[in-house]
Amino acid sequence: MDKTRIDKWLWAVRIFKSRSMAADACKNGRVKFNGSILKASANVQRGNIIQVRKDHFNFTFKVLDIIDKRVSAKLAEPCYENITPPEELNKFKSWFLNSQSVEFREKGSGRPTKKERRVIDDYKVEIVSEDSEVESTDNEEWFNFE
Repeated sequence: MDKTRIDKWLWAVRIFKSRSMAADACKNGRVKFNGSILKASANVQRGNIIQVRKDHFNFTFKVLDIIDKRVSAKLAEPCYENITPPEELNKFKSWFLNSQSVEFREKGSGRPTKKERRVIDDYKVEIVSEDSEVESTDNEEWFNFE
């Protein structure tokens, strides 16, 4: 097999949980190839470099093999190479590790509403972006106490 649909490949290699989620990502402009937004029906070939925006993070993958059937994670791993820049991976890892802590909510307040959830998510993204800005500042300037 030389080529397959991008939504089908993203689902088959387990970047997205469902094919409809992969198609929605393409439809909303979160999947790019050479800087241009791909439709779900676009074909992907070996050697293509694909950028995927997922959960406020930008991932970059190189297509090594084409599959169109969903396989286990072990079998899907050799089909792509994760070439995401280290800064983005560090941002993702710090968010992932920090999100493991239990969030405190007042007893009796119940589950957050959809509006409250959006505010919480925006706040988390803001914190992650502030952390990455602090890491990128010049160390001499940051620690200059004179």
